[in-house]
Amino acid sequence: MPRIVIHANGQCYEGEVKEDTNLVVKAGIKQFPYPYLKYRCGMGKCGTCTSHILKGAEHLPEPNWKEKKLLGDRLALGYRLCCQLWVKQDLELTQENLVPGPAPTAPPRPAPATGT
Repeated sequence: MPRIVIHANGQCYEGEVKEDTNLVVKAGIKQFPYPYLKYRCGMGKCGTCTSHILKGAEHLPEPNWKEKKLLGDRLALGYRLCCQLWVKQDLELTQENLVPGPAPTAPPRPAPATGT
C-alpha cells in the first residue's frame, strides 16, 4: 500500500492508502489525508488541491489537460492537482509556501448601453 506523507502546519503527517486511491476522494469521506489536505471542487477547476510533490513524482502519470491549463509553468516546478491523481506509489507532498499561480482573468464586461 502506498505511504503518503503530507507536510502541513509545520508538521509531517503520514498514512497509508490503497493503491489507485485519489487523495481528494479519501479526504472527502473524512479518511486520511483528511484533515491535512486542502481541497474543494474535486474536478480540476478551482486549484485548491494544488500540491508541490516532494517525492514520488516519477511514479505519477503525465499531467492531464486540466492540470496543464490550471498549473501551467508550475508543472515544471513539481506542482500537481491532487484531485487529478490516482496514487499507485509512495508520495510526499506539501501545500504550504506554494508559488502563486497567475491571477484569474475576469471575463470582459459588456459596454454600457447608450441612451440613443
